[in-house]
Amino acid sequence: MLQPKYKRVVLKLSGEALAGGSGYGIDAAVINSIAFQIKEIVEFNTQVAVVVGGGNIWRGVSGSSQGMDRATADYMGMLATVLNALALQDALEKAGVNTRVQTSIEMRQVAEPYIRRRAIRHLEKGRVVIFAAGTGNPYFSTDTTAALRAAEIEAEVILMAKNQVDGVYDADPKVDPNASKFETLSFLDVLNRGLGVMDSTAISLCMDNNIPIIVFNINEEGNIKRVIIGEEIGTTVKGGSV
Repeated sequence: MLQPKYKRVVLKLSGEALAGGSGYGIDAAVINSIAFQIKEIVEFNTQVAVVVGGGNIWRGVSGSSQGMDRATADYMGMLATVLNALALQDALEKAGVNTRVQTSIEMRQVAEPYIRRRAIRHLEKGRVVIFAAGTGNPYFSTDTTAALRAAEIEAEVILMAKNQVDGVYDADPKVDPNASKFETLSFLDVLNRGLGVMDSTAISLCMDNNIPIIVFNINEEGNIKRVIIGEEIGTTVKGGSV
């Protein structure tokens, strides 16, 4: 029987990944596919925490660029991530996966408040934990949330699920047909080249805590499982020179 390479992971899902081809809202077929892929790795006894974005509903940066107060716009973005987290929880539980949503902004009627030790206990019991509402602070992205939560729960790796690309390229592959994909990168490479893996705060957190990042395409069925069992897909960002 195949053995998982990783025992505890953080899966980072962008809001756009949940929207499918429409670019807005939540696509039921897409979220059910993601739930099935998560179920596959839970059955491998891998502990899974998920951080969801909210860009399919609202982006704080976009709101602030239109004149809205930045903090207000960011709080709205945090609430959008809660909508996505509840939708993913519903899909996972319909697939038979025990799931808990924890939010950085308290809303006890719909989710637990984020408590580190409780989150770890849920993971140890085989439950998927979805972290919503970002860090609870404006000016911080959900990428930074993923890096922070990964460090806090001592995850072995962050799985960066992308819905349009299968890794990190030296140029935009949708614009430049000659763009080359990196197999591996160092954290310093990402920072120095300004590559759009995560924002610089998130990358620095990962570098300081030696948490590797694997960037891959979520739209190809079975890719999460391939990463978990150690297949080399996408792009791996890690410490040291590569």
